[in-house]
Amino acid sequence: MSVTQLFQVEDMTCGHCEKAITRALSEALPGAAVRIDLKAHEVAVEGDAAKAEEAIREAGYTPVRKSA
Repeated sequence: MSVTQLFQVEDMTCGHCEKAITRALSEALPGAAVRIDLKAHEVAVEGDAAKAEEAIREAGYTPVRKSA
């Protein structure tokens, strides 16, 4: 069972941002479940936290890891 990682991404502000982050996470963590709450600026993804954080950063955003 994969652990869900939570990130606060304050600079995720629109649907384009949401799609870019989802795409980046899908490439970095194939098959991982991704859940995004745009209004709360939160991203939840199953799998490796370091890979997820790196993917979000490479997509051009600033993730801050949150405790579950």
